[in-house]
Amino acid sequence: MRRTGTAIGVGLLTASLLAGCGGDAGDGKTRITVGMFGNFGYQQLFEEYEKAHPDVDITDRTASYADHHKNLAAHLATNNGAADIEAVDSGYINQFKANPDRFVELGPELKDRWLDWKWEASLSKDGKQIGYGTDIGGLAICYRRDLLEAAGLPADRDAVSALWPDWEAFMAKGREFQSGAPEGTKWFDGGPSLLNAIVGQAPTGYYDREDKIVVGENQEIKAGWDLVAQGVADGLSAGLLYSTPQWNTGFKQSQFATVICPAWQMAKIKDQAPDTAGKWDLATVPGGGGNWGGSYLTVPKQGKNTEKAVELAAWLTAPEQQSRVFASNNLLPSTTKALSEQSVGQYQDPFFNNAPVGAVFTAAARALKPQYQGPKAGDVQTELGNAMLRVEQGKQGAEESWNQFVADAKKLEG
Repeated sequence: MRRTGTAIGVGLLTASLLAGCGGDAGDGKTRITVGMFGNFGYQQLFEEYEKAHPDVDITDRTASYADHHKNLAAHLATNNGAADIEAVDSGYINQFKANPDRFVELGPELKDRWLDWKWEASLSKDGKQIGYGTDIGGLAICYRRDLLEAAGLPADRDAVSALWPDWEAFMAKGREFQSGAPEGTKWFDGGPSLLNAIVGQAPTGYYDREDKIVVGENQEIKAGWDLVAQGVADGLSAGLLYSTPQWNTGFKQSQFATVICPAWQMAKIKDQAPDTAGKWDLATVPGGGGNWGGSYLTVPKQGKNTEKAVELAAWLTAPEQQSRVFASNNLLPSTTKALSEQSVGQYQDPFFNNAPVGAVFTAAARALKPQYQGPKAGDVQTELGNAMLRVEQGKQGAEESWNQFVADAKKLEG
């Protein structure tokens, strides 16, 4: 769902992890493995930490979003094969914190580092902390200035933000854009990402607070579904599923003019379309606020070097390191100190036409009222994306695909 990074196959990942995680590196050093699902901006930090701790050797393993979390669940169930430090996305943290006995409990002495809601989201029901927060998402819209201008729309970020106070206006403006759009360009990348943003703004998402899946009764989600499905029918979507090779190519080939933009998305755009520097800009998201993504570093108990793993996880998520990762990879800090630093709040990104990305995302972070995430929210999100993709590909009508999604989501509850 998020970030960049080189994915490795499930079999290769599982085999390599089972071959040994942590322990002795063979040269007297302690090996610490870090399992991730994308580019967390840690490579330079790993090297720096190894220089400061010559007895430590860090190995990182990167898989796709879905494979990473699936593998982690399997490793925890068998008590074998997990990395010493495992990243967990916000969509999956509830699933894993339901079994806090599988993780090292992280002490409350660092609690004040983080935004209150970020700390509380990774607490188990009996009050055990299983994860140190890395980044948070926030929401904005990244848009191509040149493509909007070509279709006769304004390009100034304030004027663009005023075009879409809500999602209905966003779709209406998309129909206007499409009437004069450059050949081969659609208004937005794909229904799944747009729908995910709309769902993220709802007071209640996929679950209620009793961990019951409520997608069938949730009128806000159904209204969002209908709105996006109509946009697809109107030809506004490029029909691309986020984080796929085809989606990556869409950036390079200017296949869409707008994309939902959590803070981490900016690094993705830079990686996929470096030649478009200066053509992108940042506008507010319709409906105001919202969040997509953000992660945690956990330490499974099965590791051989849990004490040193906890030390590394705490260092990687410290305010100083979060500020540096924001500067290098645009991953928005979740620590209050980092969010208060001028280097973060006043940051302007030249790739995005010097947009005040620091101010936009730090304001969003402080105002955010996070949505409750149930145990398998990440899996439900995947099912919703697949359902909209079926509509975009013409495999099912909107109502038929919605009904299948509701049924598939309910199966996850058991």
